[in-house]
Amino acid sequence: MSAQPLDASAVISLIEDAATAPSMHNAQPWKFIFRQGSGTIELHGDSSRTMPHADPNHRALHLGCAAALFNLRVAAVQAGWEPAVRILPVADDPWFLAEVHLREPAAPERDLAAFHPALRRRHTSRFPFTDEEIPAAVQDGLRAAALLEGCKLILPDAWHTEAVLDLVHDSEYGEAANSGLRDETATWTRTGAPGEGPATEGIPAYAFGPRQSGMSAPVRDFGAWRPDPDRESASFEKHPHIALLGTSGDTPTDWMQAGQALQRVLLQATLDGLVTSMTSQPLEWPELRWAVRDPSGAMGHVHMVIRLGYGPEGPATPRRPAQDVLTVV
Repeated sequence: MSAQPLDASAVISLIEDAATAPSMHNAQPWKFIFRQGSGTIELHGDSSRTMPHADPNHRALHLGCAAALFNLRVAAVQAGWEPAVRILPVADDPWFLAEVHLREPAAPERDLAAFHPALRRRHTSRFPFTDEEIPAAVQDGLRAAALLEGCKLILPDAWHTEAVLDLVHDSEYGEAANSGLRDETATWTRTGAPGEGPATEGIPAYAFGPRQSGMSAPVRDFGAWRPDPDRESASFEKHPHIALLGTSGDTPTDWMQAGQALQRVLLQATLDGLVTSMTSQPLEWPELRWAVRDPSGAMGHVHMVIRLGYGPEGPATPRRPAQDVLTVV
């Protein structure tokens, strides 16, 4: 495949693909700079989109931006470019997260192009899944996807799963008792009420999913702080399948690795016919986060709890237009 001309219109297409990545509360905390002279795209974190209560150290912001970076790599390879990536290229600028130099001809990472059809198909589903088992070969493929990005994916056994679900519920109680955290979450929900933020960001009401009858599945209820008497309730899977994504360290470099691994796992799951949702609720509480990991395993720090299964695809949530997140220099 020959590379497309690297002009502003081509870069806009790459950024639109990158921006399909998930991020905490769909805040989309990324900014891109395209430097035409060098053929370089810079990825920066947007300091105006931080969450002081849920994400005080910006770990989740790094994860979301890194997921967008993985999408950018996929889109670049699909367009015929070789993306040469430098993570955290400027030591004294913590918001400068990555630099991607697009080179021609495209070289060995051709396997990344296989993920391109999944970029716009992948949606978070907060709807009930079935209790159907996930084949071992599919599980192995998801573990391999994480390893290719330098991370580890664990699909815990029944005992560990129950322990993680208990921690999810503990974090829900903590959020209910924390007005600052509740207000912050509500700020990123969209119900069409007057005075809400723009409709190009956040979690819209149609993506909340039904209210859960019981507490069996680890699904964050964004409608909890936006009461709607007409919202339906549903029974979710009794034995949810979850995966824990983590690294041995807990630095910004680890977070950038984890975000790329997260997106690779989610896209692989999409290609495998699975649907997914994510929750970071117990990871937002230092006193709970350490307990999510398997104490007998080598994973030192868990960065995301992923729910996997078969069921309805979630609806697409809105994205900010490329001109809002891209600067051409």
